[in-house]
Amino acid sequence: MYLGFYQLREPPFAITPDPRYLYFTPRHRAAFEHVMYGVTERKGFIELTGEVGCGKTTLCRAVLAQLGATARSALILNPCLNGRQLVRTVVTDFGLEAPHDHISQLAVLNAFLLQQAAAGLHVVLIIDEAQDLPVSTLEQVRLLSNFETAQHKLIQIVLSGQPELKRRLDTPELRQLRQRITVRANVPPLAAEELAGYIGHRLRTAGAPDDVVFDEAACQRVAAYSGCVPRSINAVCDYALLAGYTLGTRTITADCVARAIRQLEEGA
Repeated sequence: MYLGFYQLREPPFAITPDPRYLYFTPRHRAAFEHVMYGVTERKGFIELTGEVGCGKTTLCRAVLAQLGATARSALILNPCLNGRQLVRTVVTDFGLEAPHDHISQLAVLNAFLLQQAAAGLHVVLIIDEAQDLPVSTLEQVRLLSNFETAQHKLIQIVLSGQPELKRRLDTPELRQLRQRITVRANVPPLAAEELAGYIGHRLRTAGAPDDVVFDEAACQRVAAYSGCVPRSINAVCDYALLAGYTLGTRTITADCVARAIRQLEEGA
């Protein structure tokens, strides 16, 4: 509705995990580099944690975008799978024909991993919402890391989840899995002073000219409402742009943000 008014190519505050919109604060850059290091150095297991809406999935997609054609990847979004279902899903997500029985599925996966290693490619498995995986499924994930040569792991597994993931991995029954995790990274909320840069980055990435801005008071109001969590920032900023469009202003003010908050809270 408002794209033409602001001269935007696309909505700047969509909640889809588009890596072009990842805003690299120093702490987000550090998390990105840790995950990249774990994958490119074939470390096996990588633990990525962060609160809901802080951008873990976006960061993972940015890693895959950076790797480009040098990597094959699978992304598991369903945390309710049992171990056998997980293996079958991994096999099919890599574009392979999955046999009916579990042992054959593992054989197909092993052959694929060896083929990719021979071609010099990285294979990355990202498991989202990993804190919700049953213990038995996490044990199957651990067994997948047994695919290796004498030199390195054949598959790099990113366990991405909320802070509860770390607490689960600290339990005695997951001790063997925890011991195999060699790279850990955290995606934090933004600091309040980083919020204006985040908003500006998303606006410019979407094509907004320099006169489309959130003023200082608007940024402060967004920070107070959202807790500086990117998903919440995006929700309120999207409605704030709509409010600005309704008011005919390309400078988003605290009043625009207040209108956006009312819309989110009351639907009015």
